[in-house]
Amino acid sequence: MKVLPLLCVFVAACSVTACSHDYVISTPDGHMMTAHGKPVKDKDTGLISYRDADGNIHQIHQNDVKEIAEK
Repeated sequence: MKVLPLLCVFVAACSVTACSHDYVISTPDGHMMTAHGKPVKDKDTGLISYRDADGNIHQIHQNDVKEIAEK
């Protein structure tokens, strides 16, 4: 019966991983950045914050963004 706790931990880890999606942010000049998780827009400043694959947080102005698409 020691398998049941291990199975519960595995299922929980898989469900958390499945919730995070990658997004691609494209700019008018052709650059493409991959964001881990959905980018967040700050309505006060007009900046879009996103986390890259290494876990670093970046910001880009919404006027510099052409499209944000789920990968």
